[in-house]
Amino acid sequence: MSEFILELKKVSRYFGSVIALKDIDMQVKLGEVHCLLGDNGAGKSTLIKTLAGVHQPSAGEFLLDGEATVFSSPKDALDRGIATVYQDLALVNLMSVTRNFFMGREITKKWGPINVFDTQKANDIAREGLAQMGIDVRDPEHSIGTMSGGERQCLAIARAIHFGAKVLILDEPTAALGVKQSANVLKVVARARARGLAVILITHNVHHAYPVADRFTLLNRGKSLGTWEKSEISREKILEMMAGGQELADLEAELAEFSRLDQQQAS
Repeated sequence: MSEFILELKKVSRYFGSVIALKDIDMQVKLGEVHCLLGDNGAGKSTLIKTLAGVHQPSAGEFLLDGEATVFSSPKDALDRGIATVYQDLALVNLMSVTRNFFMGREITKKWGPINVFDTQKANDIAREGLAQMGIDVRDPEHSIGTMSGGERQCLAIARAIHFGAKVLILDEPTAALGVKQSANVLKVVARARARGLAVILITHNVHHAYPVADRFTLLNRGKSLGTWEKSEISREKILEMMAGGQELADLEAELAEFSRLDQQQAS
């Protein structure tokens, strides 16, 4: 058995002449939160879609539990234990909490000659699954539209865990949330890690990522800037690298030169 549940070796992804990812190395262990950081256009979305079976690598090797793997579809990845919670959450507002929890994987019971949705059993499972994530649902038959944004995120995570996820990929889970709701979601992430799952947390918010992450991988324009344990890199250093410290310094120098030339022309 490999030390890593998931491993990328020199993985690249091309779309025609466009290089979306180039020579990405990444390792993820069970029981850790691995934070994937990068600004818009860094390649985060392409990378998680490659992990989730939406795209196949154009080059390089993808290993799952030490074995070379190629997913034929997102369902294939899900069946192998890789669950992705995207920003849109794939929830239906007019459906109940329970119906959203089991959507596509309904449990049934016999009612005469036909199979019907086992509402009572499903309600109990949904309530318990959410309670384990710290969410108290008074009536799981209420519409999911009555839940807050943070609670919906927690439901999507609890659903993935209940159906056997070993690797949980979270795409910007706190992007549209306030401080309190973000804190609740990050607590759920910590609970998922405590249950032995591998969590890949995609974000551009270092302040949300740093408290819960064990390791960090930084992407920039489709390339990896490196991977660090939390003990090896400070929050301030990550912020500087994401902001492009040298690029900002060059920009400041260029703007200062423009200002000097304008002053000369004015005089």
